[in-house]
Amino acid sequence: MKPTLFFDMDGTLIDSAVGITRCVAHALTQMDVAVPPQSELRRWIGPSLRTSFGPLFDDPADVERAVEHYRVRFETHGWAEHELYAGIGAVIESLHAAGHRLAVVTAKNEPHARKIVDHLPFGHRFDDVIGATVDGRLSDKPELIAEALDRLQLDPAQCWMIGDRRMDIEGARHHGMRNVGVLWGFGGEAELRAAGAQTLAAEPAQLAGLLAG
Repeated sequence: MKPTLFFDMDGTLIDSAVGITRCVAHALTQMDVAVPPQSELRRWIGPSLRTSFGPLFDDPADVERAVEHYRVRFETHGWAEHELYAGIGAVIESLHAAGHRLAVVTAKNEPHARKIVDHLPFGHRFDDVIGATVDGRLSDKPELIAEALDRLQLDPAQCWMIGDRRMDIEGARHHGMRNVGVLWGFGGEAELRAAGAQTLAAEPAQLAGLLAG
């Protein structure tokens, strides 16, 4: 049986930098916090929102307010502010045709993630979309991968995790799962290697060969 493939979303399937950073900037403005440069805003891409907003506020209630401000803009504008990475659609289609079962596992909250996947031209190829819970109960990659394994009734040995950030690699390694770090997203080679990436893909077309096992 072909392995099941868990794909991260932001930085792996879609370039969502514009939508995420604009929503972060909106939330910070609403909270009367100075908006940092774009290079710093990009650090919000990958971790859970509470992880990123947490250090900015002493009061947990303010963290929740910032998250809510982010979500308000994301629901109206941010979810559509993304672009597909060149070649990723063809790769998803070829992996599906080769017999791989596919799922999305993302730290983005699940309702937003499902809305995006529903609008992707290849979104119907994914058996499920596993994302963070709105209340933050599930938000870190090890927890999200565990949820995906449970929902799909899979053993980690049957799966690969494909993602662009250290959280994807660390989550996969937490479960003893094979993994691929992708270099077209937001993490970069140094981050992925430091996290212990099993292998790296420089472009989507390389994935089919790396995932043939």
